[in-house]
Amino acid sequence: WRCRRKHVFVLSEAGKPIYSRHGNEEALAATMGVMMALVSFIQSGGNAIRAICSEDRTLVFEQRGPLLLVSVSRTRQSAAQLRRELAFVHEQILSLLTRGGIARVFARRRGYDLRRLLAGAEAVLDRLLSGAAADGRLLLGAARCLPLPAPLRRAVSGALRRAAAATVPAPALALLAAGGRLVTAARQRALAEGGRLCASDLHLLLNLLGSGVGAGEVWTPVCLPRFNPDGYFYAYAAALGEEEEEEGGTRGSTSGAVTLILLSTEREGFYAAAGCRRHLEETLRVQGWLGELGAAVRGGAGYGPTRPGAPELRHFLYKPLEGPEEMQQLPQFTSPELEDPYTSEEEQHRLFDLYHYLHSRVHSPHRPLRLLYHVAEKETLLAWVTSKFELYGCFSPLVTKAGAIGVLTKLLRWLKKEEDWLFIRYPPPYCAAPA
Repeated sequence: WRCRRKHVFVLSEAGKPIYSRHGNEEALAATMGVMMALVSFIQSGGNAIRAICSEDRTLVFEQRGPLLLVSVSRTRQSAAQLRRELAFVHEQILSLLTRGGIARVFARRRGYDLRRLLAGAEAVLDRLLSGAAADGRLLLGAARCLPLPAPLRRAVSGALRRAAAATVPAPALALLAAGGRLVTAARQRALAEGGRLCASDLHLLLNLLGSGVGAGEVWTPVCLPRFNPDGYFYAYAAALGEEEEEEGGTRGSTSGAVTLILLSTEREGFYAAAGCRRHLEETLRVQGWLGELGAAVRGGAGYGPTRPGAPELRHFLYKPLEGPEEMQQLPQFTSPELEDPYTSEEEQHRLFDLYHYLHSRVHSPHRPLRLLYHVAEKETLLAWVTSKFELYGCFSPLVTKAGAIGVLTKLLRWLKKEEDWLFIRYPPPYCAAPA
């Protein structure tokens, strides 16, 4: 693990290993024990250790209840950004066990091995951290949407809303996702009035279930930590259009799978959720929308960095901060697919290291910036933050600051024009049908 760019440890207060991003946690038990001893020694003096910065590494410590999370990084991420990632790891663990469940386990037995309850969850945590290395979701705190033609998205959203409202008991939340990206969503009025769905909760849910569940149906308890860290929903997940995929010779492939996720408050709500899926699937198939949706996903519904018509632009991250109310109810962002010269994993990590550096500079608590032009070794970058948007652009190396501002101004006009293709407008909350 010492040769990795970034490593994450999770251990209990007793020094018991729980999770290791790389390697085997049993083999690293001694290292984790030293970390816990260091934290305990500092705490005995009435202090708390937050971070250790050396010439080439940053160690960040985050104590969350009976769990200690540690990040060891050689990236350009700030301590605050690493701490935010550790918070996401902790919340992903809470999504499986709840805060109260973890507290009760360690109250009964301080040295309990939590891996018994997290068996199989390593892949979920690995996927969360892998996405953080080359994706803007954790960095921007927003959901990434699948670009779709506005008429198709409106049609699918309406069908999802009607199917959910007609189900008894009605799900609290209904989502369609493909490849971890959000297609559309619908909420029951009771959930909408109870509080706003946080983008981080949605990201944890999509990381757990939205990247494809294979054949069959999944029914599992899941916690949304920002909504209620001590309570469970019951999540139903299944792929839509399995018959079409089988006939097309893609059975077992998740590249074109559209996943339906329903959250219910009823423990025995599986059959109602399965009925909702059948109803929705039949409606989409009869109207021809299921085929259109599957074709869009399989054909790569994303877009390249040259689509806005600016050849100097290599990549960008854009998060709107102002817009229609139905769009602002869920923080969203968009970015093009990574193309040459960012096709290798090493180059992608290097690009997102630069994005993390720009983000930490413009959001510095000591000296926040609204505009930052940065000349890197192989490219130039510009960060631009206003009350209406947050935008990070990457350009070819000879682009000047004035040229970069001109390109981003052109990009903003394109983004405004394609708003309905790129982003989701939340439909009004639906009322549950009478039982």
